[in-house]
Amino acid sequence: MALHLTLIVASVIAVFPALWVLLTSLKPATYATTTDFFKEPTLENYTNLLRDTPFLTWFGNSMLIAFFTTLLGVFISCTTGYAVSRFRFAGKRGLMWVLLITQMFPVAVLIVPIYNILSSMGLLNNATGLVVTYMTIAVPFCAWMMKGFFDSIPREIDESGYVDGLNPFGTFWRLILPLAKPGIAVTAFYSFITAWGEVAYASAFMVGDENLTLAGGLQKFVNQYSAQWGPMSAASVLIAVPAALVFLFAQRHLVTGMSAGAVKG
Repeated sequence: MALHLTLIVASVIAVFPALWVLLTSLKPATYATTTDFFKEPTLENYTNLLRDTPFLTWFGNSMLIAFFTTLLGVFISCTTGYAVSRFRFAGKRGLMWVLLITQMFPVAVLIVPIYNILSSMGLLNNATGLVVTYMTIAVPFCAWMMKGFFDSIPREIDESGYVDGLNPFGTFWRLILPLAKPGIAVTAFYSFITAWGEVAYASAFMVGDENLTLAGGLQKFVNQYSAQWGPMSAASVLIAVPAALVFLFAQRHLVTGMSAGAVKG
């Protein structure tokens, strides 16, 4: 009984913030900050958001950046993880240490050096620069995780591929990768969420309404003089939809992939 009560309380605490944002998005502006749960519901916040703000532009920018971050992040993480799992080469230990150490630096410390690097390469205020930046977050963690996952796949499968005349990449692509779907799902989910919800880099490296991502765009609704809680809550609800869809698509693989990636890490 105590366990069930604890789980119910925990579930209510977890769901309440999201429910509050959803209900706020359905309130008129005059009631946005009130404690009334459902006061004169309206879709005005959503229509104003889509009609009077560059939200769709921000949404498109975020989708583009998240797509390429996910695509490249999965490819690089899988190939890196497989290489360090299966092969011996000079600098292997150093590479793994570099991947590990890069995860230890807080974002605030890295903003200035990354800004200078992107500026020197002409990638500031550019989607390509932001994709590269997000990959520095996603790839180190995912490569370590994929290494652990590949370690759990028997090496005899690789040997059977070599016997059948496949080269190392062919073995990886045709035999190993299909067995790594749970790990790939986790990698894709993490890469997508990294690019979709990140705020600090997006705010520092992108300016102009036509270039902003959703993270930077939402800041337009709140400043030191006023706060537009209605449009901001409506935007928050719409932003959550793609993340929820990606989670639903990957959820059946998430537990298996994360637990397998923890083996022999």
